[in-house]
Amino acid sequence: MAVRLSEELVEFIESGVSMLVGTRDAALRPRVQRAVGAVVAPDRESLTVYLTRQISEETLANLRDNGLIALTSSRPYDHRSIQIKGRLLAIRDSVEADRAHQERYLAGFVEHVYIVGLPRSVMRQLRIFPSVAVTMTAEDVFVQTPGPGAGRRLEAGRSS
Repeated sequence: MAVRLSEELVEFIESGVSMLVGTRDAALRPRVQRAVGAVVAPDRESLTVYLTRQISEETLANLRDNGLIALTSSRPYDHRSIQIKGRLLAIRDSVEADRAHQERYLAGFVEHVYIVGLPRSVMRQLRIFPSVAVTMTAEDVFVQTPGPGAGRRLEAGRSS
């Protein structure tokens, strides 16, 4: 059953934070891939995550096999982190309209990592297109910020 993400969480996810997608294969071997953008649906119960096509083969194979996905979003300068667990709804090739979301993501990501010392010129080289759009439900949300609250489940619609 989907949860509704708070407006504050939507802003956080779409702000250019560092994002990793976690999947697993049939033998329970994990696979992690950097996401290159995300956009939350208007109902705030699902989101589309973008993966660089060139390196997404294993991640997509895992998703097609079992449909389980976790998106971890973390802000580099203060380590505020959340994890959204859900299920695959759709996989499709990204189109030009998706590219605009990804370019906004990259601009935000570049600024986030610049604050912690990585040169903008280096980070702007991150390959974001061509990409694959993976749409997932938001079924559970967890605080992953290091500290005593790490691992705590967020109530539906609540902020961390």
